[in-house]
Amino acid sequence: MQIDQPETVLSPDSTIYSEEHLKQLVSEQKSRKKWLLVQPTSNTSMMVDSGTVSMPLNLLMVATLVGELFDVAFIDERLGEEVPEDFSGFDVVAITSRTLNASKAYAIGESARKQGKIVILGGVHPTMLHDEARSHCTSVVYGEIESVWTELATDVILGKMKEVYRACALKPMESMRHPDFSYALRSKSAKKYSSLIPILATKGCPVGCNFCTTPTIYGKNYRYREIDFVLDEMRYHQERLGKQKVSFSFMDDNISFRPKYFMELLEEMEKLEIRWNANISMNFLHKPEVAELAGRSGCDLMSIGFESLNPETLKSVHKGSNKLGNYEAVVRNLHKNGVAIQGYFMFGFDNESDESFQMTYDFIMKNQIEFPVFSLVTPFPGTPYFDEMKTRLRHFDWDKYDTYHYMFEPTKMSGEKLLENFVKLQREVYKGRAIMKRMKGKPVNWVWFVNYMMHRFTKKLKPEIYL
Repeated sequence: MQIDQPETVLSPDSTIYSEEHLKQLVSEQKSRKKWLLVQPTSNTSMMVDSGTVSMPLNLLMVATLVGELFDVAFIDERLGEEVPEDFSGFDVVAITSRTLNASKAYAIGESARKQGKIVILGGVHPTMLHDEARSHCTSVVYGEIESVWTELATDVILGKMKEVYRACALKPMESMRHPDFSYALRSKSAKKYSSLIPILATKGCPVGCNFCTTPTIYGKNYRYREIDFVLDEMRYHQERLGKQKVSFSFMDDNISFRPKYFMELLEEMEKLEIRWNANISMNFLHKPEVAELAGRSGCDLMSIGFESLNPETLKSVHKGSNKLGNYEAVVRNLHKNGVAIQGYFMFGFDNESDESFQMTYDFIMKNQIEFPVFSLVTPFPGTPYFDEMKTRLRHFDWDKYDTYHYMFEPTKMSGEKLLENFVKLQREVYKGRAIMKRMKGKPVNWVWFVNYMMHRFTKKLKPEIYL
């Protein structure tokens, strides 16, 4: 059961946190405080922030929220925009961070804090390691900002910041505002953003894979927006862009967890004639009617975490939704309905073997997986898997926590052999003749281009770049 956060809370310092009190404080301001929101780039050596990048939906949602009460400037370093050295034009510097760009976020935060600014760190990494993050900022937002916004905004106006803002309960998604994309689109380099429009329908995931950060960030409760709100947002973008066939990318971690909600949403989306893709759990994709409706409603691509072809590996990471017996049925159903597959496969688990790589290659080629993505197992800080593997990790260099660096040696395979097989698999899957075999009969579209780019990229791979 979803419990709404109380409207008014009395803190130990007797500050009243309510919407009414906040509005009163805003009206009494002589001038609006100025916020700088920063999306940092990463220092990883891999192709994480290169080329076309997705619009940072979470930071746009923050900008929309902040912009109602304060002046907002928005910088996305991934576009080539530079964070100023002089922060004198701002009262608050707020930075979002994942693990792989935490060192960059920390450096920006420390620089702004030395200049006397309120520095707020939020996002996955500061939530998972809030004690570490606190030493680089004024305040850490634990989890989503919407659920602590009234308290945080009040304290910013009063200049009385707490070290950590953590909600006692998460707000229902009915209160979620339409994100204002103009904050990103006004950039001179906005053309570097993907044409896919990010959108959000649900938050949270009750599955509980032990390597996943989602339950900590968004909770294990599954929250979702009213379907009409999602459709309204899609229509807004159709009107904004002046065309019907807009392509959307759902940012949800597990959009299909509530099948009834998911199916009703797709039925309504079919009427809009849009295109879309999403990350999706395979726990009910083996049902033909789901794939049929996905294709009919405009789905171009499903991103599916197959993770492994080894049942013991799936069991070890609590990936109960993955049934090996369903893998081929899932692929067959989607392909039958014209839906391409971005398949994720992880390597480096303790029971890894030469056979693991061969089985994965055979599965990909036999089932014509259009866009295979390979990663190395990465225990992210704050997860149960990190706690389990901490004593075996090779380093804590956050720049390399990008799922493309070798983190620990499996018990049944040397690290050298692991990386040798990992490189070989990628080269084989993206060889010219392998691409032609996997893509035979597929429509000529952007997926072909991705395969071409991966062909060029994998030819240059060497085991040492993953160290």
